[in-house]
Amino acid sequence: MAEIRVPTLGESVTEATIGRWFKKAGDAVRADEALAELETDKVTLEVNAPAAGVLAEIVAKEGETVGPGALLGQIAEGAAAPGKSGETAGKGPAPKPAPAPAAPAPKSAAAPAPAAPAPAATQMPPAPSAAKIAVEQGIDIAQVPGSGKRGQALKSDVVQFAARQAAAPQPAQEGRVQELPAQEARVEAPPPRVPVPQEDARREERVKMSRLRQTIARRLKEAQNTAAMLTTFNEVDMSALIELRKRYKEAFEKRHGVKLGFMGFFVKACCQALEEVPAVNAEIDGTDIIYKRFCHVGVAVGTEKGLVVPVVRDADRLSLAEIEKTIAELGRKAREGALDIADLQGGTFTISNGGVYGSLMSTPILNAPQSGILGMHKIQERPVVVDGKIEARPMMYLALSYDHRVVDGKEAVTFLVRVKELLEDPARLALGL
Repeated sequence: MAEIRVPTLGESVTEATIGRWFKKAGDAVRADEALAELETDKVTLEVNAPAAGVLAEIVAKEGETVGPGALLGQIAEGAAAPGKSGETAGKGPAPKPAPAPAAPAPKSAAAPAPAAPAPAATQMPPAPSAAKIAVEQGIDIAQVPGSGKRGQALKSDVVQFAARQAAAPQPAQEGRVQELPAQEARVEAPPPRVPVPQEDARREERVKMSRLRQTIARRLKEAQNTAAMLTTFNEVDMSALIELRKRYKEAFEKRHGVKLGFMGFFVKACCQALEEVPAVNAEIDGTDIIYKRFCHVGVAVGTEKGLVVPVVRDADRLSLAEIEKTIAELGRKAREGALDIADLQGGTFTISNGGVYGSLMSTPILNAPQSGILGMHKIQERPVVVDGKIEARPMMYLALSYDHRVVDGKEAVTFLVRVKELLEDPARLALGL
């Protein structure tokens, strides 16, 4: 048997959720064929078959939480002839009856001998993550209704069960007010939802949040709760940049094989401003402030599964063409779900472009532990006064959200004004002025 295990998930990633299996028990598989999809709090990755054969057993079901190295399933090697039109006559039928009795065997082995046959036939044992939380919360796992296959109790079932218990009236325990908070605090479950009329409930759709969406929600809320966040605004006259792009975009694409966009100019301008105002490129570590002498700029990208922020590393050392190529490649990988963990780590500053969706003004939330994030917005013609005359100019609002614990107001405004100056006179970027 060849074991299918969770691969190394990357730095700071300790668990993943089984998104879906591409194969079912009894299916023939080829070596290196994608078998399952794992969702982490950073990226979605595929688990490939370690050998050719037949998928004999699926140990970890869809929706379960697993850690690095955890057993996902097993392959009966050489039991089929993958890559051919069908199974071999001698080996094809043999493995198919095997999965049915084999699947519950490892699960029931973990239970006491007298009780093993009953759960294997009627109900799956709880998921490891569910059992762990139940022990921590002092919950009888047998009382938790399972929503998994064959009634298996999942992690979400235990959390919801604990939340319902906490919300239920407990008149007999009124004298134990001081004992409850410490235990309930571990659940971290939202308050129960307000009941809705039956007619409305039938027209609702309930969809479980992906790990990525849960992580986005958690980190954004943590940033609001931790940082002393403040936003300062300015506006940029994009006339010179639009004219420059219009004049050279065809020659640029022909020479470098990539389109000339606005984001490359913004990245270059921010890198130059970060060198001059290092506090915006710093982070807090305990009672220390760490100043980064390099610029790893995160560029927020919207995908079907949520917002991800791949990082352009050492952007301060790259040319405009190199930045545009890197952004184009990271964007492609993000849309295809092919980003690596390394693509998302190490950012020191972030740029978010809500303008592509039509946003005119917003206050972006920090990408912790970073101390600054720049929000770009829609380019819109507005009347402005130029040399005493009112003219229609293509203007863009810029928003810099910053951590006031690290960045003073003077530094934040100085940074944003510097970015504005560089964008309104792009020749400064080329000359380093």
